[in-house]
Amino acid sequence: MDLAYIPSPSTGVIHLGPIPLRGYAFCIILGVFVAVWLGNKRWIARGGTAGTVADIAVWAVPFGLVGGRLYHVITDYQLYFSEGENWVDAFKIWEGGLGIWGAIAFGAVGAWIGCRRRGIPLPAYADAIAPGIALAQAIGRWGNWFNQELYGKPTDLPWALKITESANREAGLYHPTFLYESLWCVGVAFLVIWADRRFKLGHGRAFALYVAAYCAGRGWIEYMRVDEAHHILGLRLNVWTAIIVFVLAVVYMVVSARVRPGREEIVEPRSRKPVETGKTDAEDAADAGTGKDASDASDDAADPDDAGDSHDVENGAGNRAGSAAKG
Repeated sequence: MDLAYIPSPSTGVIHLGPIPLRGYAFCIILGVFVAVWLGNKRWIARGGTAGTVADIAVWAVPFGLVGGRLYHVITDYQLYFSEGENWVDAFKIWEGGLGIWGAIAFGAVGAWIGCRRRGIPLPAYADAIAPGIALAQAIGRWGNWFNQELYGKPTDLPWALKITESANREAGLYHPTFLYESLWCVGVAFLVIWADRRFKLGHGRAFALYVAAYCAGRGWIEYMRVDEAHHILGLRLNVWTAIIVFVLAVVYMVVSARVRPGREEIVEPRSRKPVETGKTDAEDAADAGTGKDASDASDDAADPDDAGDSHDVENGAGNRAGSAAKG
């Protein structure tokens, strides 16, 4: 008799009147909100403005969802395009099936577009949102719990996951790999936050640390899973992906630290509203650079001879200051 185990939900859908609330979709949406919230706090702490992270996320999130689904459908094409399968199911994202590798890759493309539109360096933005992405993954993995998918090998441990029987699964107690990965991602988020504070990571190195740390955990967690997957040289495809991406992330951290040490001083260009003075921006900048004010003007009027000399000198300084302001 099993005295302890983690039960699975009897259904992955909760109906709020006529509106179906799917657990998988809810976890994904909640994860996105957490990522944007934490990313916004970190972006402001780096010198950015509030709302920028959300604005760029409008590009990154849709790209990430499309990329995640594409990776899943391509790597598990037999689930949708084999004989007896319905290819339309490839579009049913609410039933589960998002590959993190495709989500991050396509999400980065969307983020790059958003950053380009605002004149923001993508590596700085990636550093700010890295811990939030890890937390979003931690929350999103609970969507697999609602769908009773991506569990591990059979086990009799007290924290075993109870799976009910269906057409595609056998009832029993299994390793809750969704929980292992969720906890691992929480640890990755705290690791990145700590390392970023301790070593002042910049130029994308905080994001690379997140990627490397996640891959290290995904490798052994993936090895425990028993769901159908393609194998190469005896290892699951996602294990090979984790190994390759881990190596690339570590190489990036090492090379980046040597080529571009330190952290970006400015992560977002500031916009300044023009002051209504009746002068051009260059003239305002020139006056600010020379310190000329109303009293100087009155002195010039009182002494015309000196005013000419003073005016020439100040114009020279003002022109230089104005040029600096335009640059």
